[in-house]
Amino acid sequence: MAKYHSIRDEILDLVAELGVGDALPPERALAPRFGVSRMTLRRAVEELVREGRLVRRQGAGTFVAGPKIAQGLAVSSFSEDMRHRGAVPSSRTLDIDDVLAGAPLGRRLEISPGEEVLRVVRLRLADDAPMAVETLHVPRSIAPGLDGEMLADGSFYELLQDVYGVAIASGVQTIEATVTDEVESDALEVPLHSPAFLFERISRDGDGRVVEFVRSVYRGDRYQFRVDLQPTRPAKAVQ
Repeated sequence: MAKYHSIRDEILDLVAELGVGDALPPERALAPRFGVSRMTLRRAVEELVREGRLVRRQGAGTFVAGPKIAQGLAVSSFSEDMRHRGAVPSSRTLDIDDVLAGAPLGRRLEISPGEEVLRVVRLRLADDAPMAVETLHVPRSIAPGLDGEMLADGSFYELLQDVYGVAIASGVQTIEATVTDEVESDALEVPLHSPAFLFERISRDGDGRVVEFVRSVYRGDRYQFRVDLQPTRPAKAVQ
């Protein structure tokens, strides 16, 4: 175990010398360099892949991953948050259609089951790297005429305010651990059943009306949370 942790640290030192996107030398070169078996080396590399320090590309090799995007817990759009983190946001529409709300979606959106809902599935990217698969549900009464072209590379929240005069005022978001299915794995360019974060969010406007229900699956190897903690009671002054 001591040898394994030592090799892991040596690989991290090597990663620090390389740039984002650079290839890690092959196992046949690294194993004798570190004086370990390929099995021990492979175990250390796999752990760094799970941590998001390295990324495997099928048939190409192992490469240095970019830094994780840190997400604070606040009401903000993906585009706004990525720009705040210094990344360039973009999106690709994977599917778009009108559906009837039905009972489960109707309860979330607080509308009649028979009302029309726009359903949009988008791949969200940061600096052209796939970050999340987002499924957006919007009552047609909120945004009539909204289509995939309007959402192509813009922020839904900015579009709502600029075109429809609707501003997001509050929301409730749940976050839980999950793994990617076949469709999500293909879109996010990760192996099947990779660790991921599942976000579900319901947002309201200033009148309390539900504006959206969003389900997003974020890559676990490229995303992290940042929470600013404050004490519940002010610290006592030292006498």
